[in-house]
Amino acid sequence: MISVCDKTNCTGCFACANICPKQCINMTADNEGFLYPVVNVSLCINCGLCEKICPLLNAKTASDGRETKAYAAISKDEKIRLASSSGGLFTLIAESILDKDGVVFGAAFDEDFNVIHTYTEEKAGLELFRGSKYVQSVIGETYKQAKEFLENGRTVLFTGTPCQIGGLYAYLGKNYENLITQDLICHGVPSPAVWRKYLEYRECVSRAGARGISFRRKTCGWKKFYVSFEFSNDTEYVSKLTDDPYMQAFLSNLCLRPSCYDCSFKTKHRQADITLADFWGIQNFLPEMDDDKGTSLVVLHSDKGINVFEKIKNEITFKEVPLDNAIAYNSSMVKSVDMPKKRKTFMNDIQIGPFDKVVKKYRSVSFYGKLKTKLKTILRKISRGI
Repeated sequence: MISVCDKTNCTGCFACANICPKQCINMTADNEGFLYPVVNVSLCINCGLCEKICPLLNAKTASDGRETKAYAAISKDEKIRLASSSGGLFTLIAESILDKDGVVFGAAFDEDFNVIHTYTEEKAGLELFRGSKYVQSVIGETYKQAKEFLENGRTVLFTGTPCQIGGLYAYLGKNYENLITQDLICHGVPSPAVWRKYLEYRECVSRAGARGISFRRKTCGWKKFYVSFEFSNDTEYVSKLTDDPYMQAFLSNLCLRPSCYDCSFKTKHRQADITLADFWGIQNFLPEMDDDKGTSLVVLHSDKGINVFEKIKNEITFKEVPLDNAIAYNSSMVKSVDMPKKRKTFMNDIQIGPFDKVVKKYRSVSFYGKLKTKLKTILRKISRGI
């Protein structure tokens, strides 16, 4: 049976919980709010399936021998583009799947603003999946649901982090012809418990419940995005990413899952058919495609990914670019972030003290106090093309 002794060896992908024939594996939150498998030994039949399909215990790389292709791309639909984190490519890809009576899986806020994986069979449902959500989503039983759709002949687009896509393939045990997968360039996944603590803090300050949240509001453009909360009392919180305490904790790597600091899925060649991301640094390579409204980086890893891209070409403006140029400002494609020395202390303190006071406390620490300046410097370089 599966047992997590070293938490860096579990991404929380839910593959083991989905594959268990006795349903005796529960994904249980630890003291940091991350989910890990816990086996009910009284029900376990020692079939070993959970260990056999674990994507970290049985690491696989994906390459069908085809050269990976990369593109800068922008949706011609301005409304979709402005509602998206970058260039609006996800919506176009998803709509092309739904047009074939397909199903789309992705990460969405539930009614309490927890981040969960779910699916839609309607284009109207895609709105829930648009926009970045800087929290680890709960996969739940979506692998099982995807398999059922696939077995019934439906085309499925499954989107998620690279480790979640790895978990899906591990669970399925094969690559279905009617399955399209899309991952993203992931900085790392923050703790759901830290996110919950921050949401409660914002609601306390506003004295009202949240009714809308955006991590990537393009109020002042794509490069200098804002975090925004809308509340039930018609008030609003809007902050630059450099000033928002949750984004500071996230971008300083203080609240990421332990496995994110040595991620096995950060590579140019992905298991996913398609990788989507912001095309940071676009002004250096294709300035004509930089109007600060959002430009997508699209990386195609398979024939299936290429076929999907071909079907939406008439709806986008695009140009092919060398992959190395495409990821020059996106090092998270291939490199994990370092674990801060004060991470453990931060994760303990954030569960105890008020969110703002804990952040202020850690701002006094040298690496934290310099964060705002560091982030502003990075953004200034990006905007100037340095």
